[in-house]
Amino acid sequence: MTLLEMRNITKEFGPVVANKNVNFSVEQGEVHALLGENGAGKSTLMNILFGMYEPTEGEIYYKGERVNIKSPKESIDLGIGMVHQHFMLIPAHTAIENVVLGYTGNKELLDLNAAAKRFTEMAKRYNMDIDPWEEVRNLSVGQQQRLEILKALYRDVDTLIMDEPTAVLTPQEVEGLFDIIRQLIAEQKTVIFISHKLPEIKAICDRCTVLRQGEVAAAGVIVDEIADMSQLAELMVGRQVELVSRKETSCPGEVVLKVENLSHVNERKIQTLKNVSFDVACGEILGICGVDGNGQSELIRCITGLLKPSEGSIFIKGEDVTGANAKAILKKGVGHIPEDRQKMGMVGQMNVRENISMLDYDHMPFSKHGIMRWKWIDEHSRDIVEQYQVKTPDVMEISRNLSGGNQQKMVVGRELARDPELLIAVHPARGLDIGATKYIHSQIIEARTAGAAVLMVSTELDEILEIPDRILVIYEGRVMAILNQADATRNDLGLLMAGIDPKTTANNEGQSA
Repeated sequence: MTLLEMRNITKEFGPVVANKNVNFSVEQGEVHALLGENGAGKSTLMNILFGMYEPTEGEIYYKGERVNIKSPKESIDLGIGMVHQHFMLIPAHTAIENVVLGYTGNKELLDLNAAAKRFTEMAKRYNMDIDPWEEVRNLSVGQQQRLEILKALYRDVDTLIMDEPTAVLTPQEVEGLFDIIRQLIAEQKTVIFISHKLPEIKAICDRCTVLRQGEVAAAGVIVDEIADMSQLAELMVGRQVELVSRKETSCPGEVVLKVENLSHVNERKIQTLKNVSFDVACGEILGICGVDGNGQSELIRCITGLLKPSEGSIFIKGEDVTGANAKAILKKGVGHIPEDRQKMGMVGQMNVRENISMLDYDHMPFSKHGIMRWKWIDEHSRDIVEQYQVKTPDVMEISRNLSGGNQQKMVVGRELARDPELLIAVHPARGLDIGATKYIHSQIIEARTAGAAVLMVSTELDEILEIPDRILVIYEGRVMAILNQADATRNDLGLLMAGIDPKTTANNEGQSA
C-alpha cells in the first residue's frame, strides 16, 4: 500500500531551484533509500516533508489524504519523525528530559517518572539500553543516536526519516542500527533512509529513488535487482565513477610530523589524550581511526595550534612547535581540512573567493605590497570551483548559501591548492556524494605521491581501509594500535575502535572452544 506521495514538488530559493517537479512515493513497511549527489535536493525534499520548508508548488498525500504540513509539529502529529544527521539533543539535560522536550502528549502534567517508565519499556522492546536519567553529554555517540530514534518513536511516529544515520558509528553499531530498522519494519513502520554509502543501501533498503540536480533521475528502483553498485553511482552523478581508488605502494621519506607522549587535560579536568606518540613521513598517509569523541579532535587541535597540550612534544620538519599558535603552524607548510567546515573552515558571511584567499591574503600571489590582486584571486577561485565541481552561481556567492557538501569541496580545494608539505585532513569526505568522495580521495593520494605527509582522520572504515598506508586506532584518548593497511581487517578495526584488543578476544574464543 502506498503510504506517502509527494507529487510535483518544486522548491525555489530565489533564482535557485532546489527541487523541480519531484515525484516521490513510499510504500508502507519498506526501507526506501533517497540518494543523490551533494546539492541534488534530498535534504530540501525531506525538510518539506518534515515541515521545515513549504513547497513552492506541489502536493503531499499521506495515508491516502492530502496534507498541508507547515511545521515539524504537524509532521510529528501525522506520524512522521526525523532523525537528523546532527543530533538535536541538549547535552546538559538527561535522556528523558530530551525525549519529553516539546512533547505535548500530556498537557496537564509533566510526570517525568511515568515518562521514564514508558521510555525504559520502549528501549527494552528495541534492545536499546539507555538510562533515562543519564545526562546526554555522558552518552556515547551510538547511544545518542539510539536516543534520537527512541525520541521519535516515543511520539508514536510510524514513518521515520533517517538522515545519514551511520556517519559516526562503528561497524558493530551500524549492525545494531540495522537490527533496529528490521524490527521497525517487522512492526509495519516505514523508514526513509538517506545515505551516501552504497553498500549500506544494498544491505538494508528495499527500493531507492535517486535525485540529480533537483529532479528525479530514477524512481522506485528495487535494490535487489541492482547487480552492480556502480550503476547506482552513475545514476547519482550522471557519469561513470571508479569505486576503488588506485594508488602506488608508498615510499616514505623523512619524518615531517613527530608526536611524542602527547597528553591533554580539558577545562573540565578530564584527560582527553594519554601519552599519544606517532610520526608521519613524507610520501605516506597515516589514517587515524576511531569513533568520534575519543580524542581525535583534541589531538588535531593540539597539532594545529588550536589547543595547548598538557604534556609531550610536537615536531614539524624537526622543529619543536609545541604550543605554537595556529598561524605559525600554517606557515610551516601545513594544510588543514578541519572537522567542522562551518565553524572552523570558512566564514559563512564571506563569498567564495574571500574564503579561498583568507589564509594567504597577506603574501604573493594573493597580494603585492599590501594590495589584493583580485583578478588573479578570481581566476584562482574559479579554477578551484571548476576542479572540485563546487556548485555555485559564481565566486562572488556568499558561502553560507552553498549546500554543506559544496562548502566542504570549497574548503578541501583551497587546502590542497596550497600544496602543503603536511596535510591534516579531518573527515575530508564527510557528507559528500560518491563522485566527489572518490575525486577528493584521488587528490589526497596525489598529494602523497608528490611527497606530502598526510595525516587523515576518519570514522569511515571503507575510507580508512582504502586510503591510508598505516592506520592508528584511538580509543578514549590513547593509541590502541598502529597497523599497516595490509594487516588491517574491518572486524579488528571495529573491535579496536570499541576499546577491545582482537588478540585477547581471539584467545578467549580459543579457550572457550
